[in-house]
Amino acid sequence: MNILLWHVHGSWTTAFVQGKHRYLVPVNDARDEWGRGRARTFDWPSTVVELPLGEIRDADVAIVQRPEELRLLPPGLPVIYVEHNTPKGAVPQTRHPMADRDDLIIAQVTHFNQLFWDTGQTRTTVIEHGIVEPAARYSGEQERLAVVTNEPVRRGRVTGTDLFGRFAHVAPLDVFGMGVAALSGAGITTYDDPPQRRLHELVARRRAYLHLCRWTSLGLSLIEAMQIGMPVLALATTEAVEAVPADAGVISTRVDTLVEAAHWLLAEPAQASRLGERARQVALARYGLDRFLADWDRLLEEQTCASR
Repeated sequence: MNILLWHVHGSWTTAFVQGKHRYLVPVNDARDEWGRGRARTFDWPSTVVELPLGEIRDADVAIVQRPEELRLLPPGLPVIYVEHNTPKGAVPQTRHPMADRDDLIIAQVTHFNQLFWDTGQTRTTVIEHGIVEPAARYSGEQERLAVVTNEPVRRGRVTGTDLFGRFAHVAPLDVFGMGVAALSGAGITTYDDPPQRRLHELVARRRAYLHLCRWTSLGLSLIEAMQIGMPVLALATTEAVEAVPADAGVISTRVDTLVEAAHWLLAEPAQASRLGERARQVALARYGLDRFLADWDRLLEEQTCASR
């Protein structure tokens, strides 16, 4: 099957393109948001082909991730709209931009999102995340804490940036991701957009992983940390309450509880390893790549057969 999709969400796409299909990714000279082409910091297989949009003529189905992409599609192409994000604005009354349509299906990445988005009469389904298992394995040898996030300065309270200082008082805090260089604060060190493999190697050495997002679907970096075998300290918000069981980390809406847990894991490396091993078992079972790709194959077949 030939699948047209834009390079919008690099981590999610890295898992999606591991399937058995051919993936046609628009590229332009500027390599901007409408033509990024192949990823440069993720490992993608040779079945991902970058082409100018005008040269993509043999697609069987389109994966759409932004409303503006719809007007760029060839006519008659079956469409699956992937919604990566929690709703914004007047939650929980937020209407999805694809609400009340009969010409596409919305694939939500979490059950939380499906619950909170108002999609009207548009058909929806949930395909939970799956990831390529990281090669790195947890050692926790460094008495430091890790956060992986994108644009924490611009997004502020959404990514829990205002909480970073609370944990930097407990132990040095290392923040990885895109747009982190502008962060400042005592005890905070930033690593701006390292290649994924290197990111995993660095994070695995830290004692614990912090998930401080207030309002996000479910960060793939959280699942990656769990599959690496890291103990998790997480805000009990959105889908995190489903992803992190009590025996795989500490999850709470009380920041003081998470700060106390950080002290505990720094003092008890054996307990950190125990929690991390359980986190790895849970994440491999629920967010494995094989299940993710099988779910997507079923939906792709369904949509393409329905259009014939």
